Amino acid sequence: MKKQDNKKNLKIISYFCRVNKRLNILLMTMFAMFCTLCVQAQEKQSINGYLVPMCIYEGDTIPWIQLRPVYIFRPLIFKNKKEEIEYNRLVRNVKKVYPISKEIHRAIIETYEYLQTLPNEKARQKHIKRVEKGLKEQYTAQMKKLSFAQGKLLIKLVDRQSNQTSYELVKAFMGPFKAGFYQTFASLFGASLKKEYDPLGEDKLTERIVLMVESGQI
Repeated sequence: MKKQDNKKNLKIISYFCRVNKRLNILLMTMFAMFCTLCVQAQEKQSINGYLVPMCIYEGDTIPWIQLRPVYIFRPLIFKNKKEEIEYNRLVRNVKKVYPISKEIHRAIIETYEYLQTLPNEKARQKHIKRVEKGLKEQYTAQMKKLSFAQGKLLIKLVDRQSNQTSYELVKAFMGPFKAGFYQTFASLFGASLKKEYDPLGEDKLTERIVLMVESGQI
């Protein structure tokens, strides 16, 4: 009788062991699925979100985002329709020319910094000629599309970006002879490479437009 009971008990224990084993496998499978779903959720969350700088304020970690400046000017009052048309034309010209002036300024800085690494004047002059050729190839077609007003505006905006007139820049990089040649050529069309940018006077309205273009307000 005891033997039969023992066999019965062994069968019961074996059954529960098998059930327990299956249960463990089921639990492990569910746990693995849960982990996978968590990872997918995190990945989905990271795709939909984005990282931003942070700062600690009074013990709390909070996002830190630097916004563009917003400029507030008095509303423009046009005396007539002609003034309004001229203003709108100036806005279009600034939007077209201002990016070019920034590219020119960047090229000037890069060229200047590279020239400081060259061993002698001969190497510097050789590099300047190479840069001059590259600029002509890159910008000649673009410059031909500029109107006369846009060309004059570009001369001023180059001065704004670089704090040097176009004449001074040409003279510094290419010498006084080429500076004089380009100045004479520009004067034939009523322009001047020596023209300075005056944000508080003659170019006050242009400065207002440039600032608003930079901030994305227009």
